[in-house]
Amino acid sequence: MSGRLYVVATPIGNLGDMTYRAVEVLQAVPLVAAEDTRLTKRLFARYEIATPLKSYHARSGPGREQELLEHLRAGHDLALVTDAGTPLVSDPGGELVSAWAAEGGLVVPIPGASAALAALVACGLPAPRWTFEGFLPRGGRERRERLARIAADARACVLYEAPGRVARTLADLAAAAGPDRRVAVCRELTKIHEEVVRGPLGEVAAQAASARLTLRGEFVIVVESVGPGRGVAPEGAGASVEEARAEVERLVAGGVRRAQAVRQVAKSAGLDRRDLYRCS
Repeated sequence: MSGRLYVVATPIGNLGDMTYRAVEVLQAVPLVAAEDTRLTKRLFARYEIATPLKSYHARSGPGREQELLEHLRAGHDLALVTDAGTPLVSDPGGELVSAWAAEGGLVVPIPGASAALAALVACGLPAPRWTFEGFLPRGGRERRERLARIAADARACVLYEAPGRVARTLADLAAAAGPDRRVAVCRELTKIHEEVVRGPLGEVAAQAASARLTLRGEFVIVVESVGPGRGVAPEGAGASVEEARAEVERLVAGGVRRAQAVRQVAKSAGLDRRDLYRCS
């Protein structure tokens, strides 16, 4: 008999969000693979879990993955946890789960806390259908294309972002989707300083750019879906200079600096920044 691989969700901040089943599984398995054993030990101390831990994260080499697979092949159960939330959702573990599933091994989900779901229910935006983008690419064509897809999506979109990149991402979203598209910026969900800031993208981007938005902690951004007749043409769709100029003016009216607005709109519309600046 092969072992079972349990994919166990853990709290995203408030340790009280641990489920009874998760505690039972973590106490029962002979080994837990953890993204950061130091953080997991704090959780274990809270719930009196004494199961041995083995480090397994995004930088673990193939040798560690094979070691865990051999553990499962030998008939021993294994639980997988990350620092917070549900493993594999913008967190490590996908390769191990895929490899074990490919061998016909049993993968057992132990559901629980998820920052994406917590943000969706707190965002205050209509989201009967939604898509999860995780972390956007840092730059380049892939980032521009992802932003254009978000701008044109008929579903709400959930993003994760690091505090140091929130202001830029909000400005890029405003340029791609338009300053009037609504957004909810969810910070430190389930923690002491939990906060949800809602408003039009242009206004919230301006708050972030002028340091009126607290840019510390863990962030989830929820962008409203595109409505009929709304949205900005994606790169390569032939946006005119006049449309781009109008978009620049909307961003400036929302508090974004003109040079920054020109740069973002030119990138989104596929126009030359210097030409657009001269026209604006």
